[in-house]
Amino acid sequence: MTAPSGLSRRQQGLLMTAGGALIISPDALLIKLINLPDSDILLWRGLLTALGFTLIVMLRQGRGFFNAYYRCGVVGIGVAVLFSLSTFGFVLGNQYTKGGNVLMILAGAPLIAAALSRVFLHERLPLRTWVAIGLCLMGTSLIVLDDAGAGSWKGNAFALLAAISLAANFTLCRARSGVDMSPMLTLAGLIVALVAFVASGVGAGLSAVPAMSVVWLVVLCLMLLPLGFTLIQRGPLYLPAADVGLLMLSEVVVGTVWVWLILNERPAPVALVGGAIVIGTLVAKGLIDRRIEMRQRSRMQ
Repeated sequence: MTAPSGLSRRQQGLLMTAGGALIISPDALLIKLINLPDSDILLWRGLLTALGFTLIVMLRQGRGFFNAYYRCGVVGIGVAVLFSLSTFGFVLGNQYTKGGNVLMILAGAPLIAAALSRVFLHERLPLRTWVAIGLCLMGTSLIVLDDAGAGSWKGNAFALLAAISLAANFTLCRARSGVDMSPMLTLAGLIVALVAFVASGVGAGLSAVPAMSVVWLVVLCLMLLPLGFTLIQRGPLYLPAADVGLLMLSEVVVGTVWVWLILNERPAPVALVGGAIVIGTLVAKGLIDRRIEMRQRSRMQ
């Protein structure tokens, strides 16, 4: 699971992160199709993603399976805890407040990541990144405008927890440059499953899973989420945490399109404008970064 070697490190990071975001983009759609209580979804999501992440590490590392986890060290445990917190925040945020509120708050993750990286890693971001963050925040706000509202303080707090945890996760990965933290997502899945199991009354409150829901659970939690998040989690090896967070916003746009196409939940015209702003911003920033990178290469030759 590596990008072509002919690409620069930045290009590899862009390819991995954007590819991962596209792979997990049906997340919201499939959760709607699964149609289970949140505690059930969290339990099966945790167990199946843990299994999926483990299989990916086995395929990638072979005999170095255990060493892949050992290399992550204590920082890896922190990554796992933060990833599990972002999962809880996202799922529970959608339970207690409007979905638009959750997405709007999550859109602040790149800004939070930029601030954390500046304070703890002393990373300076170019002006174009700050402009891109602002434009993407505006675009995401337009996408969720119809669904946004006051909601509840509890739901908004869960969504904020998800945004902060996601940003802190990427920042923590940057602190151990050169170490692939994606194997520790196995532990994150187990943490989610364990907490959900206890919260359900040690399994007493779990519902029977319909056959079709089992299919969607396997597709989403055993296949798409492990593959997509493994790629995304490797992004900070190559890109600043804020850039990884920015690229993840493409999931919001593509996920909205999935729901539109499959469930016929047509987004408002203003949401289409917002999606165009997000995608246009990400493409424009990518092209500008590429041009700057090519100029720097030519000067070094």
